[in-house]
Amino acid sequence: MNDLALLLTPEGRALLDEVRDTDPARELAVATRLRREHPAELVSAALGQARLRQRAAAKFGAGDAGRMFFTPNGVEQSTRASVAAYRAARMKDLGVTSVADLCCGIGGDAIALARAGIRVLAVDRDPLTAAAARANAQALGLAELIEVREADVTEVSTEGYDAVFVDPARRGGRGRIFDPEAYSPPLSWAVETALGAPRAALKIAPGIPHEAIPAEAEAEWISDGGDVKEAVLWFGAGAPGTVRATLLPGPRTLPGRGLPDPGVRPVGRYLYEPDGAVIRAHLVAEVAEEVGGGLVDATIAYVTADALRPTPYATAYEITDRLPFNVKRLKALLREREVGVLTVKKRGSAVEPEELRRKVKPQGPHSATVFLTRVAGAPTMLLGHPAR
Repeated sequence: MNDLALLLTPEGRALLDEVRDTDPARELAVATRLRREHPAELVSAALGQARLRQRAAAKFGAGDAGRMFFTPNGVEQSTRASVAAYRAARMKDLGVTSVADLCCGIGGDAIALARAGIRVLAVDRDPLTAAAARANAQALGLAELIEVREADVTEVSTEGYDAVFVDPARRGGRGRIFDPEAYSPPLSWAVETALGAPRAALKIAPGIPHEAIPAEAEAEWISDGGDVKEAVLWFGAGAPGTVRATLLPGPRTLPGRGLPDPGVRPVGRYLYEPDGAVIRAHLVAEVAEEVGGGLVDATIAYVTADALRPTPYATAYEITDRLPFNVKRLKALLREREVGVLTVKKRGSAVEPEELRRKVKPQGPHSATVFLTRVAGAPTMLLGHPAR
């Protein structure tokens, strides 16, 4: 708390501007110089905040990150700005004008909601985190729309708000928490709170088992640039019991239609790698139907087809070779093709990509992609390149 208070002073803000682009390798020299003119505690706080802002730029963009205030946990656990903006836009489309943001962290979601014109009550029980959220609302000119309250979310009334957003803490002292009932607060409390609100969205880990999803919720998995970022349980929006996968940028949304699992078929000319959000949402069947394909193996989420049908929900590769798993044969083939840049993808294989690269020692001007997988139960290598 004291560090943040120091940084919010005129001297602290000026020092933050001065150390904004400090190279981590030069921190000691910069700190030594600045301590001749400023208190050591303030210099340490400013340099620490500069490091956090540099890390946060990937999530928030350099413009916002350069004005915001972060905690180490806040950088790690906050929502990527593009994902928060998408979710806020969906709230706006649902007619939501006010949201109780419970477990608000450093305010990333509250910022996105306020920028969508939604009034926000942002609540967090940690004093430093709440102070950072308040400072961020002011720094970005959103203080009139964001009220920050330091409190236990289980003791806060959400009556009078159009919607509730809950982002429970999913990390503890030993790292990530996988049991939803070990979230803070537990998922059961969040669901009960959601059911008592007109509309609600609960942010959860994308690896949540489908059987743990409440029947009253629509479940949405979101990826950004191909990386799965989160799952959201929506209440009072969409159809209960349904699933969808949303890909950013776009957004592009693939709704589930309850299709049966695709059949297994021989490897065709093309291999489709579904987006991670599609896989997490169990919507590989929808992609297979879209491209007119089937699975290479009943337990593997690779779709194969004879024709190229571009889809935003999967990346297509043209397969040139199919080999039983054999490192020596792969090495000889790569040498013959003069492949020096080898992308290794795997699904259903215990072989590590870096280990394979070391063994085959690719050399040459060409590039290729190898898939380590199972085909009809047999360990297989599929060689190809992105379809054009």
